[in-house]
Amino acid sequence: MAMYQAVLFDVDGTIVHSRPGILHSFAHTFRAMGLDPDAIDLSAYLGPPLRRSFAEHFERESDVERAVSIYRQWYAERGMHECSVFDGVRPMLASLRQAGVFLATATSKPTQVVRPILEELGLLDSFDLVCGASMDKSVDTKTAVIRQALADERMAGKRILMVGDRRDDMQGAADCGLPAAGVLYGYGTREELEAWRPVFLAPDCESLTQYILNGCGNAPAGSH
Repeated sequence: MAMYQAVLFDVDGTIVHSRPGILHSFAHTFRAMGLDPDAIDLSAYLGPPLRRSFAEHFERESDVERAVSIYRQWYAERGMHECSVFDGVRPMLASLRQAGVFLATATSKPTQVVRPILEELGLLDSFDLVCGASMDKSVDTKTAVIRQALADERMAGKRILMVGDRRDDMQGAADCGLPAAGVLYGYGTREELEAWRPVFLAPDCESLTQYILNGCGNAPAGSH
């Protein structure tokens, strides 16, 4: 029996290499809102919820919502098609499914945004449950997304692991009382992840697979 019976995966930076489309969408949005994207560290917004990111630049809620709308339109038309699957993800998901592990997403992307991306990349059928944020503010943090996933009756009684690459993934897991594993091939830093004392730091998908199934893996020095 696998060490964990269900796994919640972040998407951006964990399953999907989405950096190009996200950065292009942010750059377009900031230009449309009158800001110079070259003067902004766009990489800081790989992972966090959109509204929180834009709120760092716009005080009025109406401006934040306008920025979110501009971003989403550009991302739907162009950004979402600039995604690729990280090396090792497909065999990892196949191995976990074969072992009977329940697989779900827990992403800050709205569910209706992430489903077409997973479908385009041929990954949608790999997941038993696709959970993401809402288009409005009702489910707008990683903690809220994880709680929504945990409410699925198929999660009841299972040993569950959260897997992600950024602080929000680790914090969401902690808020919900779940252990978390961090991936070092994503968009976060080792220091960012280690601050949350993850149960495992995975340099690649193969080691993450072995940890989920057997509680062991080729983790780099310093992982927990």
